[in-house]
Amino acid sequence: MPSSIKRIDARTLKAALHDGGEVALLDAREELAFGERHILMAACLPLGRIEVLADDMVPRRSARVVWCDDGGGIADEAARRMSDLGYEDLSLLAGGLAAWEAAGHRIYSGVHVPSKAFAEVVEHDLGTPWITAPQLKAMIDAAEDIAIFDSRSFEEYHTNSIPTAVSVPGAELVLRFKDLVPSAKTTVIVNCGGRTRSIIGAQSLINAGVPNKVVSLKNGTMAWHLAGFEVIQGAGKRPPAASPAAAEAGRQSAERIARGLGIPRIDAAMLAKWRAESDRRSLYVLDVRTPEEYAAGHVAGVRSAPGGQLVQETDNFLATWGARVVLADTDGARAAMTASWLKQMGWDDVAVIRLDEIPGERTTGPHRPRALGLERATAPTITPAELQASLEAGTATLIDLEYSKPYRNGHIPGAWFSTRTRLAEALAKVPPAPSIVITSPDGALARIAATELAATASVPFLSLEGGTRAWTASSYPLAKGAERMADLADDVWLPARERGGDRESAMRAYLAWEIDLVNQMRTDDDQRFKVVRV
Repeated sequence: MPSSIKRIDARTLKAALHDGGEVALLDAREELAFGERHILMAACLPLGRIEVLADDMVPRRSARVVWCDDGGGIADEAARRMSDLGYEDLSLLAGGLAAWEAAGHRIYSGVHVPSKAFAEVVEHDLGTPWITAPQLKAMIDAAEDIAIFDSRSFEEYHTNSIPTAVSVPGAELVLRFKDLVPSAKTTVIVNCGGRTRSIIGAQSLINAGVPNKVVSLKNGTMAWHLAGFEVIQGAGKRPPAASPAAAEAGRQSAERIARGLGIPRIDAAMLAKWRAESDRRSLYVLDVRTPEEYAAGHVAGVRSAPGGQLVQETDNFLATWGARVVLADTDGARAAMTASWLKQMGWDDVAVIRLDEIPGERTTGPHRPRALGLERATAPTITPAELQASLEAGTATLIDLEYSKPYRNGHIPGAWFSTRTRLAEALAKVPPAPSIVITSPDGALARIAATELAATASVPFLSLEGGTRAWTASSYPLAKGAERMADLADDVWLPARERGGDRESAMRAYLAWEIDLVNQMRTDDDQRFKVVRV
């Protein structure tokens, strides 16, 4: 291990979380293990995905980084790998989670716990009103004047939703409200799958001062399912673009809230200054618009972080506590509204900016993470057409490093699934072939992994040029299903509704866990919540 990587004890880590400086606490395990046991302030950054996630999650190479695990030793390898990629201030939590727990500190289960716990504190402290699933069903049956807004991503809404609900992801609610609810007599119900986005969505509208009665649906679509009511699959109700009047009303409300919380609106000059200081102070610049808007046109180098998802799973976007955060939009409402929640969550240095003030090349398409170390990846590539021919001839075995959930939803026919972390072990489970081809969504992780394995392999290792996206772009088909799993599918923490077995018991257990977070926050001094009435 490089001598620059230090070992620290639980007491030192505890102090680091409270000394006012930046710190990124990273857990090197896969998400399932992370979800079973982890430290509250940790972000999950699996060992096998460091090259493609680290730049987004920890953009400053000199940031203070502490790695941990649950005693399996992969944190050591993660620290070495991060050091090799140019990170300078690296430490390991000696003894891992066991040492943290032995020092008297709490261990948490679940994922995105700071975000979910924050919503529970918001509901408790602000008294966010709610109704139950049977109450909502009675309102629907009575044809009352109501509007139901599902504040999750459209994909989640499309998978399972409540009858008559419209997809309005969290950050869109205040922006579009005037168009969606023209009458002040309409009762507005905000729901999500469970609780977090229901609470934050409803409280966002209340904070914005809308004249309507606004409530969250207690326990969301899980409660609706548990009550035995019909859950819709394939719903597609989406609002049109916000009208100028709605956008202006949303902007005024959101900016009033932001001013009250001391959230600055910066200009290009200030952003340039902060970027010039980003080697000394971590800086995240995030575009909070919808994924569709981002893909249609965005500033190169600015990451997509739809506002509702950013509040819901903050640790997936912001791993360096104490960093500067700049949120951008085109309307002045979504960035300010999202910033208001991040500020109360403990991100003190959050600011907003208009996208047209950010200099840089404009480009299209989804966010493409910057893969670190890709310039050293020398493994040869194979085109989709060449791969198709090799698979048909039986001269290649294909391994896919995609996450297990999207792998099940669509992968190249004949591919085997593996995590990158345990790829070497997975190779022993796949049929031998004259060559091994590795793929990943865009090919970057596959090329890095193939180069690593080729150094000691007896057969050629290649990567699919352009990854699985290039395969589909070439009009080749995909297969579905959890077939040819050469590794454990422990890389994704599945929501209760997607688990096998007794889903209803899993839903009840999840909701009880989520509700209890507010009690745990009362005695946890690491959380940084400062909920205020605006």
